[in-house]
Amino acid sequence: MAKTMMITGSSTGYGKAAAEFFLDKGWNVLATMRQPEKAAFADNTGRLKVLPLDITSDDSIRAAIASGIEAFGTIDAFVNNAGIGLASAFEATPDAVTREIFETNSFGVFTACRAIIPVMRRQGGGTIINVTSSAGIGPMPMVAVYCASKWAVEGFTESLAYELEPFGIKARLVEPGYAPTTSFTTNSGDRMNGLIPDDYGAYAQTYFQRMANYPTPYCTEQEVAEAIFAAATNEARQVRYLAGADTRMVADLRWTTSDAHYTETMRKTFSPQG
Repeated sequence: MAKTMMITGSSTGYGKAAAEFFLDKGWNVLATMRQPEKAAFADNTGRLKVLPLDITSDDSIRAAIASGIEAFGTIDAFVNNAGIGLASAFEATPDAVTREIFETNSFGVFTACRAIIPVMRRQGGGTIINVTSSAGIGPMPMVAVYCASKWAVEGFTESLAYELEPFGIKARLVEPGYAPTTSFTTNSGDRMNGLIPDDYGAYAQTYFQRMANYPTPYCTEQEVAEAIFAAATNEARQVRYLAGADTRMVADLRWTTSDAHYTETMRKTFSPQG
């Protein structure tokens, strides 16, 4: 019997790639997004169901889960992938924008987990996969709010991994790097307008130029899809799954060197003087 995965934010980018990857592996897929009519899946297997889901609405999340169970009977893997980005100087970032980022990136994940946990507990197990970011390993400047929203999910997920293990439920993290080929930055939209004041202009320009000439290849949608599939199928107790050479570089620097070496290297990376 085919297993079933449900994923949020699957209209484009990582989410769409992951949904297609699971389909290719023979899974049933519940691909959710705010506006399902924008879906562009080419599927003739009968194993795909596209559902509306607003990650900021508890009612919407629970309705999508109920529809998914009605369609396929179980949900073996639930992937929290929906997210929004933000580049800004923190002092210029209004509380309303900060809350908007957290509503999707953090509280949306919490709400979805609260809804799916009892479902998995009743069915005797399952895997929850929360997609964060390399910024959840190594914070960068000009994205303080975004980093905070991802670090919240990092700690939350590691705690859940211990808490849910007695019920046969795994909680896992997938940590992608930056993928310019996705629409993630574009989807960040007008909320970024005016959030980098002139006093930060020169620093921000230098920093963004350096990011455009990163020392490793950027992450790809395929790498993220593979990492999500590994998290869903690996029986080991591994909590974190890295995706992309850029994430692996930051993780190696953070986890295999001293804190002093890590922070000094990051300072040199982001310093206008280099």
